[in-house]
Amino acid sequence: MAEFVKRRREPAVAQTLRSTAAATIAYVVALQLSNETAPLTAPLTALLVVQVTLYSTLTTGIRRVNSVVAGVLVAIAFSALVGLSWWSLGLIILASLVVGRIVRAGEFVPEVAISAMLVLGVTRVTTTAWDRVLETLIGAAVGLLFNFLFVPPVWVGTAGESIEDLSRRMRRLLLRIGEGLTGSIPVERAAARLHEARRLDHDISEVDAALRQAEDSLRLNPRVREGLLHRVVLRTGLDTLEICTVVLRVLARTFTDLAKERTEEALFPPEVGNALEDLLARVAGAVVSFAVLVTTEVSESAEMAEVRLSEDLAAATRSRERVAHLLLEGVQRHPRQWQLHGALLAEIDRMLDELNMENRSQRLMEELDRASREQRERHPRLAAARQWVRRRSRRGGHG
Repeated sequence: MAEFVKRRREPAVAQTLRSTAAATIAYVVALQLSNETAPLTAPLTALLVVQVTLYSTLTTGIRRVNSVVAGVLVAIAFSALVGLSWWSLGLIILASLVVGRIVRAGEFVPEVAISAMLVLGVTRVTTTAWDRVLETLIGAAVGLLFNFLFVPPVWVGTAGESIEDLSRRMRRLLLRIGEGLTGSIPVERAAARLHEARRLDHDISEVDAALRQAEDSLRLNPRVREGLLHRVVLRTGLDTLEICTVVLRVLARTFTDLAKERTEEALFPPEVGNALEDLLARVAGAVVSFAVLVTTEVSESAEMAEVRLSEDLAAATRSRERVAHLLLEGVQRHPRQWQLHGALLAEIDRMLDELNMENRSQRLMEELDRASREQRERHPRLAAARQWVRRRSRRGGHG
């Protein structure tokens, strides 16, 4: 039961249920208003219009309706002149794609041709063609009203889970990189860690897609008061983790280069290897703590996450100083590959600097200012109206 509830909250499952409900309602309404015995164009249009977020409904729903209506009108014209054959099918596809460009359907130009083909396939009698237009409008209206009356969920939780999963994959990789540093590491094993680090790029892409969906679900959603803040917090958090994955890939490359140079000996002396393993483990813990902080909404929980991250970063910094001292002593005794030792420290420093609380706060404020400025420039009238409301509120408070 718990698994069922959890899956219901997934975007794909929720969208499936919403699309099914909207299409069914559109069909029932069309049965009452259309002369057709099977008004299938209405549920078809509703399926195309209902989106996973309210913002995407407003930004793409109208264009979808535009494309479907254009396709229906093209099909009406063809059904009045010719029947359905191989050459008429080719002509209707060509005409639909051209019309789609003319009406500026954008990325939904193919849907003009799809709608035209579907309608042409079921519209054989000219007198019933205009019923298809009515069914299209019914489906569009039901689809739009459905998303307004039943506002799609906010997908911040799903995006947060994706970000935390990414941080835990990074943690596991950092721990694996730190294993066996006091012995001779086969080049194949070090190279496998490097390939694993490169695969994080794909993970970043998946998380970015989930975050874009969460950002859309926050826009224009009446249930969200501080949508801009949520969007910026998540986006800057993912940007930080993305930089850390790049640095992690370079770090894995540095260890691979060291393994190639030291095939017949231990990668590091025992004291240095153990210290490096401890440092990587503490950096791994800080990465997860950072992700938890970014995705935590409740203020009390956020304070606890901030304290945990500060502790992890402090412990990692102390461990880093110890490693730096040990590496310096080692390089003075054995200066071989000294540049790789320096690269290790530089890469770890970069990760700690990205996770630093002060840098995080500064970047967050900069992004908030930039996003607010872009909103004012994009919607000057709305910004002026908000300022007028604020001034009125201040005057009322003083009164």
